[in-house]
Amino acid sequence: MNQYYLECLTAVTPEIIVIATALVVLLVDLAALRQRPIAERTKLIGVLACMGCAVSMVWLPRLPGSANVAMLAISPLTQWLKIALLLLTIFAVVLSWRARFTAHVGEYFALLLLGAAGLMLLISSDNLLMIFISLELLSISLYALAAFDKGSAASSEAGLKYLLFGGTSAAFTLFGVSLLYGVTGHIQLDAIAIDLSARPVEPLFYAALVMTLVGFAFKLAAAPFHLWAPDVYEGAPTPVASFIASGSKVASFFVLARILLTGIPGWLPVLVVLAAASMVVGNVAAIVQTNVKRLLAYSAIAHTGYALLALMADKTFALSALLFYTITYAFTVLGAFAVVGVVESDGRRASLADFAGLSRRAPLLSFCMLVFMLSLAGIPPLSGFFGKFYIFTAILDTPPKLSLLWLVVLGVAASAVSLYYYLQVLKQIYAGEPAHSSTWPRPDVSAQVAIVLLAAIVIALGCVPDLLLGKITELLKSHPF
Repeated sequence: MNQYYLECLTAVTPEIIVIATALVVLLVDLAALRQRPIAERTKLIGVLACMGCAVSMVWLPRLPGSANVAMLAISPLTQWLKIALLLLTIFAVVLSWRARFTAHVGEYFALLLLGAAGLMLLISSDNLLMIFISLELLSISLYALAAFDKGSAASSEAGLKYLLFGGTSAAFTLFGVSLLYGVTGHIQLDAIAIDLSARPVEPLFYAALVMTLVGFAFKLAAAPFHLWAPDVYEGAPTPVASFIASGSKVASFFVLARILLTGIPGWLPVLVVLAAASMVVGNVAAIVQTNVKRLLAYSAIAHTGYALLALMADKTFALSALLFYTITYAFTVLGAFAVVGVVESDGRRASLADFAGLSRRAPLLSFCMLVFMLSLAGIPPLSGFFGKFYIFTAILDTPPKLSLLWLVVLGVAASAVSLYYYLQVLKQIYAGEPAHSSTWPRPDVSAQVAIVLLAAIVIALGCVPDLLLGKITELLKSHPF
């Protein structure tokens, strides 16, 4: 028994490190730094949070190569994905160093780290109960973070809407999970798939599957369950919005793939509707937006549709296409929100007009935003282009070939539409005239370095996609999903 508990603790050591860092951050801020200026506290606590994430990243390769412990499935792929999520968390922490929206610095970074721990547990979960618990740990942290700007009514509104919609999605997910358990008598994903393949599927199973997919559609902001996203992205503090748009998408898509690709039948028609609706609604609604954060929110809805396409591909390509797309999208949208955060730091509201003339005052920042916007639009040679190209080709190679051709055509057309509103942002940056003559804020060195690194990652993964795709393919071959 002692050996079993030791194995359990060893398996979750990286998560324990992150949670312990969250508690240390709270203690240090309350006990030693509460009387210091906010700017100083933010950087000191931020450095401590980054150190905790870095220690967890260093520890991850020490874990056993592959193991099933309690309700967790540990493999080189999940460990590698956790490293990517911790890296995204570090970027989100660095981009928060300049933020001045709260005096509760320790609480803010502690919640950010607890959200990261939820993401890490979610990646390893192969049990319906553990998946639900991990989702709720992540969600509760994000609800509080979205409302963390006490001086902003928009932030309070964002937190409340996120809580209400998130609670609804949690209810759908829990009902779906309970029905799956009622139908099969199992909560382990592999056992559920084996049970369903051994006997005729009951009608109640389809109700369970639809409820579970609806719950995840809320989390992923897939149309028509997307209504919370624009208000939350706009009202939440920008570093929080970037974390919601990046890390949570990668983990949620991975666990959705784990549920659907284990052999559970009947989900394709629902996924087709969600993907098509997301691509159309997200891209059409983004055209009329005048706030860049809302524009990125509707863009995220559209990108959810593209990512859902990957799940319809042949299993050989589905997961590699999905992971490449979601990871590159996460780095890209994180960089875009980082630039928005710099613009907002001078009291602006991130409207399109607030970006006018940015290229003449911050050329490096403008070039990075150019990289991010064109990558989101899918322009070569950036990573967004290869991500979409790989998904579309994987769909066309899925037997029976050309059966989903209309979805590929819709995706290409939607990408063409998206180019219009991304170029609207770049038009303001490079051709717009600022409405006022106030000086632009200079991003601190850490934020500028982070933005440049994110732009370099987007360019590198577009020019040499095998840097990421090759690693994903290698891990999937050595340890099949």
